Amino acid sequence: MATTRALLARSTRIGLVGAAHLLPVLPPALVKAARGDRPAARRLLYRRLTTLLMRLGPAFVKAGQVLGTRRDVLPSALCDELSVLQERVDPMTPEQTSRALADAYGSGTPAEFAEVDLTPVASGSVACVYRGRMPDGADVALKLRRPGIESTMALDLALMRRGARVMARLSVFRGVPVREVVENMCDAVFGQLDFAREAENLRRLRENLAVVPRVRVPAVRDDACRPRCLVMEFVPDLDVDVARSMSAAVRKRFAASAMTTIYHMLFVDGFVHCDMHPGNLYFTRGAQVVVLDAGFSVQLTEELRRLFAEFFMNMSIGRGRYCAEIVVRSGTGLGPDADVDTFLDRMADLVERSHGLPAREFSLIAFAAEMFDLQRRYGVHAAPELIFPLLSLLVIEGTVRELDPDLDFQELAKPVLMRGLFGRRAAA
Repeated sequence: MATTRALLARSTRIGLVGAAHLLPVLPPALVKAARGDRPAARRLLYRRLTTLLMRLGPAFVKAGQVLGTRRDVLPSALCDELSVLQERVDPMTPEQTSRALADAYGSGTPAEFAEVDLTPVASGSVACVYRGRMPDGADVALKLRRPGIESTMALDLALMRRGARVMARLSVFRGVPVREVVENMCDAVFGQLDFAREAENLRRLRENLAVVPRVRVPAVRDDACRPRCLVMEFVPDLDVDVARSMSAAVRKRFAASAMTTIYHMLFVDGFVHCDMHPGNLYFTRGAQVVVLDAGFSVQLTEELRRLFAEFFMNMSIGRGRYCAEIVVRSGTGLGPDADVDTFLDRMADLVERSHGLPAREFSLIAFAAEMFDLQRRYGVHAAPELIFPLLSLLVIEGTVRELDPDLDFQELAKPVLMRGLFGRRAAA
């Protein structure tokens, strides 16, 4: 009963906060629109919506972070406002920071560090990042968890689970594993509170990506980490706007390096960072790609890693029928009224229409939406785990598209696919 009351209270708060943030701006927005200044009206609403997401908490901020990379789907002005969520979420107050340090180390001035600058250098939905110095003189970054974040996130994810149960009953979602997908997503998002697991994720990514040129993952300082604070080497001068100030040729290299990084995760290691938005993916003036914040990372099964690699390889050479057969093999089964032959024909057509398109013409979100629609219509049930590799690509696609609209996603993947499909077999 207490849980139900807590959920009802949280739902009520979401509604009240939403009304408080959006209703006051509707009259001035309508006035601006009536005067013919529709861009100003929209900017006012977009800015208020971004503030609302920050006020509602980490689950809503995560949604905004992903949406902010989708300039091919959302208006650029809205993406500009949502980009604030990538690394400029409202930081903790000094009082909250002292409380968070005390929660983590038992003291607001931890003896584990020679110095801690309490001015945050980055602020996210789950934690804030501060610069410190170890007794050995090394500069470090402290990722300090926000106090009380566990209970708020647990309530929001519980509401999402209940919403998924309602959605699953709607005819439009018949045959779609809505509940399973949302359950997997909620588990992964809540797992971002486990800093011990994130430290292990960073160690794995650092080792896995060491073979990818120009990619850097900061080293973890195990001697200073605590369950509520993750400590790693400090990477100076990180700025989400660096790429915009570089030449077109450098931006193309950034795009290729970023996509190669995600391809290596997907096709070679099967250990995937699913949250590489611009606040977790940086480009440096030294032409490096820096990967941070590995809390939302998942290990694909070996079968799914290989099937995903086979699908991408065959898509890159235009073998639509084989791709369609892989989708059927990777699913969880067939519905009672499944029409596999028609699905294979339509899925093959989708792949062949998408083959060889550059970034400016190929939209992964549109491709995935059509694929899932075909699966639903023809009774081919998708594997819930498939959402994770797709999410990793969806999050980074908007960033890469902006850096290099002419990038051929499929051609760039081929050498990595060869390593993932044949290099591992040779090593075994």
